[in-house]
Amino acid sequence: MNNYTKIKHICFDLDGTLVNSSKTIYLATIEALEKLSLSSNLAEEKFSGMIGKHFVDIFNELNIYLPDFKEFISIYKSVYFNFIDKSILYNHVEETLDYFNDNEVKVSLLTTKAQDQADKIINHFNLNDKMNYIMGRRDGIAHKPSPEPLLKICGELKIDTAETLMVGDTDLDIQCGKNAKAKTCGVLYGYRTKEQIEKEKPDFIISNLGELLSLDIK
Repeated sequence: MNNYTKIKHICFDLDGTLVNSSKTIYLATIEALEKLSLSSNLAEEKFSGMIGKHFVDIFNELNIYLPDFKEFISIYKSVYFNFIDKSILYNHVEETLDYFNDNEVKVSLLTTKAQDQADKIINHFNLNDKMNYIMGRRDGIAHKPSPEPLLKICGELKIDTAETLMVGDTDLDIQCGKNAKAKTCGVLYGYRTKEQIEKEKPDFIISNLGELLSLDIK
């Protein structure tokens, strides 16, 4: 535990970090668009490389016009669990979270998914008892890369951001951590390339979640 004497809190991203959910997200998006009679001619590989961004930003980049974004989100959330069996936990998730729980390191989740959706997914994978705080997208709170949601988590847990490690697979996660003055760790098994992760210059880079246990964090 000596490596974690100065890290009292680890905040994890969800999709691409704890859960391999790209197929679920893709299929739910296609179905929601089809229910709105909108084009669903999305290239899965390109779409998967954008996971982690807010849907508004994704659709803007893909030039997909949604006349009613709230209706899309409502449909998307209603069909998401039709495809939940396509999602799995990444290797070493449970034992890694258990290790930090056992060693009194706070564990939190920060995702751009809506709060109710984040809660349901964490419940589906039986991770509730391993989390000290779950932060999904909430009205009035900026989403990553803004530091605001991470600062809120740290405030609720009464942990300084300097004692926090933000772990995620996207530029948004690393930028959020840096903006909050936290340590950052990029993972290489998620939805961004190694080059994209390295470009953000996180404090640490890992190839699987279990490597967190051997990082020399000071």
